[in-house]
Amino acid sequence: MGNEAIALGAIAAGVGVVTGYPGTPSSEILPTVAQRNPGRIHVEWSTNEKVALEVAAGAAYAGARTLVTMKQVGLNVASDPLMSLAYVGVKGGMVIVVADDPGPISSQTEQDTRTFGLFSKLPVFDPASPEEAYAMIGDAFALSERYGTPVLFRPTTRVCHGNAPVEVGDLSAPPAPDGFVKDPKWVIFPRLAYQSHLRIEQRLQQIADEFSDYRFNALSGSGRIGIATQGISSAYVADALAALGDSIPEHRRLRVATPHPFPRRLALAFLEGLDQVLVVEELDPVIERELLRLAGECHLPVTVLGKGSGHVQQAGENSVDSVTRALAGFLGLEVEPAADCSAGAGESAEPPVRPPVLCAGCPHRASFLAVKEAMRKRKAVFGGDIGCYTLGNAKPLDMVDTCLCMGASVTVAQGLHVVEPEAVHFAFIGDSTFFHTGIPGVINAVYNQTPIVLVVLDNSTTAMTGLQPHPGTGETMMGAVAQQIDIATVLRGLGVRHVESCDPLQHDAAKAAVLRAVEATAEGVSALIFEAPCIHVASTGPSYVINEDACKCQLCITRLGCPAISQVDAKMRIDDDLCYGCDLCAQMCPFDAIERVEPTEGKA
Repeated sequence: MGNEAIALGAIAAGVGVVTGYPGTPSSEILPTVAQRNPGRIHVEWSTNEKVALEVAAGAAYAGARTLVTMKQVGLNVASDPLMSLAYVGVKGGMVIVVADDPGPISSQTEQDTRTFGLFSKLPVFDPASPEEAYAMIGDAFALSERYGTPVLFRPTTRVCHGNAPVEVGDLSAPPAPDGFVKDPKWVIFPRLAYQSHLRIEQRLQQIADEFSDYRFNALSGSGRIGIATQGISSAYVADALAALGDSIPEHRRLRVATPHPFPRRLALAFLEGLDQVLVVEELDPVIERELLRLAGECHLPVTVLGKGSGHVQQAGENSVDSVTRALAGFLGLEVEPAADCSAGAGESAEPPVRPPVLCAGCPHRASFLAVKEAMRKRKAVFGGDIGCYTLGNAKPLDMVDTCLCMGASVTVAQGLHVVEPEAVHFAFIGDSTFFHTGIPGVINAVYNQTPIVLVVLDNSTTAMTGLQPHPGTGETMMGAVAQQIDIATVLRGLGVRHVESCDPLQHDAAKAAVLRAVEATAEGVSALIFEAPCIHVASTGPSYVINEDACKCQLCITRLGCPAISQVDAKMRIDDDLCYGCDLCAQMCPFDAIERVEPTEGKA
């Protein structure tokens, strides 16, 4: 797997400290380092990406090679220390792996880390395959140390989750770092920033020249037309050209593996003598803009086409099909519709649409339902956050009115209250997200005496990204027992006067707890902690069946939306393979038609 290749490449390169925060598609990198740790590497899931980067910075100051992992939106959280670290520099090599998510498949945005590299003035590596990612991560560490700068490493989803055979090198221990040496350069001061900025600009020119000879930047072919590409899109281009066959005219091809600083000398060699160029890349037109700039600066009579000209799709993930169409249009070729051998006569090749939903038995469904029913006669706004519980926006729950970024449920609710004080404003936030960026928002609400209801959905794990531990689980990434940070104690320590914990699967008790929390907002912020483990870390409960004779309504579907319950031949059914025995549907049924099956009776 590409993420495993990155991890093993970092170990082979002598990484000594690995930090990060889980986020698809990057999540498997750090656990792979932990699993293959030869015993010399410090590995931790940090509280958030900012913390992860700062911990790694300290280790890099002392000469250790460090790796930081996150997804593209996590870089926003880490951007404060990142921008300053570009000026301060590092001693040991530091590689910041930021996995981008074209599509997006599992993210709020499609932001392009290559553009962030330009903004932060940091070098960027852009691997095209798991094999290349393995080799390139070592190059990134070496360049980082050579120039004393952090380096961004930007795999995308298809590289992170693609699979390939990779020959792994020596994972034995490297020489120990020589430690921290006191020096004024480690203290960032405004009066030093000007000189640091000049050094950065000079450094970028040197790296750009070095990148023109970099082994993974490739220039091939000849002719009057050119194709420029990057990353996984280069594989799509190769497949598309193969599909178009012998009708392809002679052309020149440029593949850019290091988009910033741009390999100017190599790019000029590519552009020289060309009439037209098509640029195929994900996501921003980074290469396209650089080629346009060079063509204008050097007065080259070449037309550069791509996203800006509408010849390549401007958003979303590229594919072999989309790239084939773009290349065919550029080359003036006809594209034959691809034959689909998997679909029968009259069948569509497209898979059925299955919208994401909360798992059967998920305690978040019970939490949302308790709040919804308690607020049935009140005007209320339900602020959501980043996690599994964002799926609470789907019908029939319809319980997520806002969702912006990690921790924003708490702060957006405060802004909404300022404008609509007559409504009850809820902020739903998960346990891992609470530690990530939720706490400052709670402090702000207490300080400004804003009466919101904070609902912490504590399912004892970081569920959406792969069940990683967090400060509230009492376990570290390496499996060590750690001090378990109690959310209720933290909230009381922050000055929240009303803090109550309850089990959301006890429906009537949960509704009563919601009403108490709402009443308590008369004194400011109140907090309700719904505690029930994620079904993937809890044991399966008893089975349930629907008594057809007693069943007289469809409330179990129209109110719950549990995927384990469906209607088959006008009769309600519980899928025993999906049911986790949470008992919520039985509590909801007004006709007692949902009955528990004792273990001795077997599965129904």
